Amino acid sequence: MDEFLLIMRHEDGSKIASPEQMQAWMKQTMDWISTIAAQNKFVGGTGLPMQDACVVKSNKMVTNGPFGDIKETIGGFIKVRAETMEEAVGFAMGCPVLQGEGNSVEVRKIAQDHGNS
Repeated sequence: MDEFLLIMRHEDGSKIASPEQMQAWMKQTMDWISTIAAQNKFVGGTGLPMQDACVVKSNKMVTNGPFGDIKETIGGFIKVRAETMEEAVGFAMGCPVLQGEGNSVEVRKIAQDHGNS
């Protein structure tokens, strides 16, 4: 079984949700994760707060915030176990972040460690 990273992207990370919206979204997200965990396929994950973030560019310039030159931001990620990419995509399809217009979930297979350091 392989592991996959599900990366939650928000089209416009500069929009701030109300505390009530955040609470509702967190419950939906935890319920979604619980359905994956019930199948013994949840490995881990976390949210990525917007404060205390910066971008380091190739010219060594550092900018405050998680955005860089675009508004899109990564809101969090989870790592799952899946038999196939299709199964991992199925998990991503249930992600509550997709309720936001323009939001997306990127699914990436994690390279296997073959003991080479």
